[in-house]
Amino acid sequence: MKTILLFPGQGAQVVGMGKAWYDASETVRKYFDLADKMLPFRLSDLCFNGPTEALQETRICQPALFVVGYAIFAHLKKLGVFDKNPIIATTGISLGELTALAVADVFDFETGLKMVAERGRLMQEACDRQPTGMLALIAGTDEALQKLCSDFDLDVSNKNCPGQTVVSGTLENLRKAEFIAKERGFKMAIPLKVAGAYHSRWMQPARVQFEAYLKNIPFQVPSITVLTNTTGEAISDPEAIRTALGIQLTSTVLFEKCLRKCSEQNGDVCFECGPGNVIAGLAKRTDASLNVKSASEPDMLQNL
Repeated sequence: MKTILLFPGQGAQVVGMGKAWYDASETVRKYFDLADKMLPFRLSDLCFNGPTEALQETRICQPALFVVGYAIFAHLKKLGVFDKNPIIATTGISLGELTALAVADVFDFETGLKMVAERGRLMQEACDRQPTGMLALIAGTDEALQKLCSDFDLDVSNKNCPGQTVVSGTLENLRKAEFIAKERGFKMAIPLKVAGAYHSRWMQPARVQFEAYLKNIPFQVPSITVLTNTTGEAISDPEAIRTALGIQLTSTVLFEKCLRKCSEQNGDVCFECGPGNVIAGLAKRTDASLNVKSASEPDMLQNL
């Protein structure tokens, strides 16, 4: 059986995430304990106990999701799950792409955690410059989307699955767009609980500083296929990966394309390594043939 690993991004976080795994797995505990030593805050306590407001902060949320996702993968690997069910590809949404790269041995866990912590810090700084946010749009035509973005000075930040697009902009313009979206043919317009306008021009200051930070980090050729958000295609050249991680901060996350490319890999099962089942829902709406199973809790092992 061939396996594809999927890693969620911001928005998937929930208080209590990783706690059941931490209690059940010595391997998972090792990575949480290491993160607690490396970071300037106690990550395990924030993941397990919150508060929600703290866990939603970009500088905390990104390392939290990285550690939870990677630790679950590491436990399954040590258990021998991938000996019988080899990993053929991996990808993730936004921050989740960095988890996928670590799983593919482009860099090790410690390097990845430092990168993610810096990425989260820089994006938090960019968020604090101006009141911005994100709005999820359900249904609607491409023409209506383009017109809405043009009229209210918005950027398209995520194309997650058919019928679900996320736009970014100033809070004032997002409120105006939300009010008029149904008149423009969108079924729903949902403000997201995020700190700012990710994957848009408002992240340019973070991109410039993150690109400078990445220059000194050695990258390796991936050991398995990695699909990048910037194009939805496989990426393998270390310098191309470095470039893509900078571009990703200000460009549209093409996760629907990543999911469609996953279906072309002919994997038998996809494991969503992280809290919840957000990706499973996106996959179902993108390609029903994708068999995505949640690995958010240890009881998933009973079904292997």
